[in-house]
Amino acid sequence: MLVLIADKFPAPGREILARSGEVVYRPELGESDLPAAIAESGADILVVRSTVVNAAALKTSARLSLVIRAGAGVNTIDLKTASERGIFVANCPGKNAIAVAELTMGLLLALDRRIVDATQELRQGVWNKGKFGKARGIKGQTLGLIGFGDIAREVAIRARAFAMKVQCFSPRLSAEQCGQLGVTPADSLEALLRTSDVVSVHVPFSKTTKHLIGAEQLACMRPDSILLHTSRGGVVDDAALLAAVKAGKLRAGLDVFEGEPAESKAEYRGLAAEHPDIYATPHIGASTEQAESAIADEVLRIIHDYVVQGVVHHSVNLADRSARFSLVVRHLDRVGVLAGVFAALREEQVNVQGMQNIIFAGGEAGCATITFEQEPSQALLQRLRAHEAILAVELRAAPI
Repeated sequence: MLVLIADKFPAPGREILARSGEVVYRPELGESDLPAAIAESGADILVVRSTVVNAAALKTSARLSLVIRAGAGVNTIDLKTASERGIFVANCPGKNAIAVAELTMGLLLALDRRIVDATQELRQGVWNKGKFGKARGIKGQTLGLIGFGDIAREVAIRARAFAMKVQCFSPRLSAEQCGQLGVTPADSLEALLRTSDVVSVHVPFSKTTKHLIGAEQLACMRPDSILLHTSRGGVVDDAALLAAVKAGKLRAGLDVFEGEPAESKAEYRGLAAEHPDIYATPHIGASTEQAESAIADEVLRIIHDYVVQGVVHHSVNLADRSARFSLVVRHLDRVGVLAGVFAALREEQVNVQGMQNIIFAGGEAGCATITFEQEPSQALLQRLRAHEAILAVELRAAPI
């Protein structure tokens, strides 16, 4: 299979891929020229980081069957079109969690001690110890985490090391789980905002999280509090945030923004240029050598297992519903046995949704598990059981 890498990717990883197949490395590609590159290369697998993969790119070639986001978020990939065309989309969750957590804490410490402004004045030849020799300190402050996935948990570990109190709001997290992880659960997002000295956002971008933090939520935050945002642009309403900062309500440390440039270097006048109480970095949260190495290793694992076993790890665009029925067929490992099973299902208009077949030691027998929504007739089951190469047939219904 041919792998097209349309973003920066470590050389050792490219060398490993090249040993078992063809690799086309085009880190300069952007959204507009990606479709032509996919068509010209005949890529079976596409690897991207921040490059936007739109509908045109996904429709340009019938060979493309897997898109891998070398990172966690997949909001830059058209999942709807990928699903319609049967293209797997996978990501590498958790591999950059430590890097983003480190930057989150770095932004917090920089804001509290005003490190950026002090450095800038020193570079201009100004020694101003009186101005910068004041800070509140973060020991004993309450950190509120919005979301509690891999990154937020790494932030919590580091915050506790600085003797901060940590609470979180995540609808999917139980009080018992919070206790095990050493954090206090907040009853609601509003409760977390009203009782935190520092709020850090760690949720993916989606229709439900767009502007999750807007003017109403920012108004709930404590005076002189800090908002940290290292998740995805659009989760925070940037205009509302700027207004709150200008009003003296809070300070902010940001790594992500609405309307970020697609290029790695571009003219940009964002929030950091609007107010000195906003510290910001250009979406570099995952950009450490350690994180890039870990992500590259995971990309290699995903590609290897897809090519060799047909397994796609971390696929994000599969249907989340469970099939109503599973047909478990233990059979002799003979040519045509499973073909006969599928033919029988087809005759009864039973649409197969999933299938797995494993072979036992010695290669004499196997076991196939086939899933579908429609219940097959008893006559079909008896027909399969009567087959000379089928050892046993069991129909299982999923619990309601």
